[in-house]
Amino acid sequence: MSAYVKLRSAVALALLSSALSFPAHAQYTGPSEIGQTTVAEILKNPVDDQDVRVQGHLLRQTAHDKFLFSDGSGEIVAEIKAKHFAGQTLDEKTRVELIGEVDTSSKRPPEIEVDFLKVVD
Repeated sequence: MSAYVKLRSAVALALLSSALSFPAHAQYTGPSEIGQTTVAEILKNPVDDQDVRVQGHLLRQTAHDKFLFSDGSGEIVAEIKAKHFAGQTLDEKTRVELIGEVDTSSKRPPEIEVDFLKVVD
């Protein structure tokens, strides 16, 4: 076996073993200490950085990472980064659970800054 073939084999083995050593990107789906709330409750008494968990539908995209969310009690803008979709394709009929924090500003209504999104049945 030539030195070139040995070197190529060693590099391929090193790359393969390093790729296999990365942890899986799993998501926890069990119970949460963050209690379920409603959009109406958030809008009635918004507390900046309050942890929230809501279930409902993304009605439409309003900007690059902003979506209008409704749980039936009201509507609120949810800021959702592309990474939180994890390759899932959703539409306005897909029921989702959002976990994140309330983001308040004196210049706009409260929003939810989403940390976790999952499809629920």
